[in-house]
Amino acid sequence: MSDKHIISLIESNGLSALSESELSAIRAHNGDCSDCRRAFEVAQISVLLLKERLAEPFEPSPFFQTRVMAHLRERQIANESWAWGRMWRAAGALASSMVATVAALAILPFVVPGTQSNSGTSEMTALNTYSAEEVLLDQSGTTDDQVSDGQVLTTLYASADEDNVR
Repeated sequence: MSDKHIISLIESNGLSALSESELSAIRAHNGDCSDCRRAFEVAQISVLLLKERLAEPFEPSPFFQTRVMAHLRERQIANESWAWGRMWRAAGALASSMVATVAALAILPFVVPGTQSNSGTSEMTALNTYSAEEVLLDQSGTTDDQVSDGQVLTTLYASADEDNVR
């Protein structure tokens, strides 16, 4: 048994958790091994010191509870006041850019001059305006100005025939 040390047994289990057979094995091994005897004695002394320390009553200093509660109240007040600060830091850039955009859009019509038109030209442009639907889908209702497919093909082939003739 002298080649197997009991230090791991002492470290893995507390002294109070050791069985009687384990204690007798430790005592038998301690007669042969001075390192294990020293480790067992240190473990016994540490158990005694801990028991003595636990037996002493512990009294907190006077006004301990008052100081702790005051500190907690100060922390709570500090956290509440910084809640708006944290929110502003998180959304401040977005809110600032939105305010600047609204201000710029509100001032823009006054700064940039509008187009001035005469009443005669505005009537003329109103008559000559086309929308994409009118041009592409023929929703204007007038077919007088529309060119037929046959006229387009005749024009294309006629110009190609003229180029070949020359």
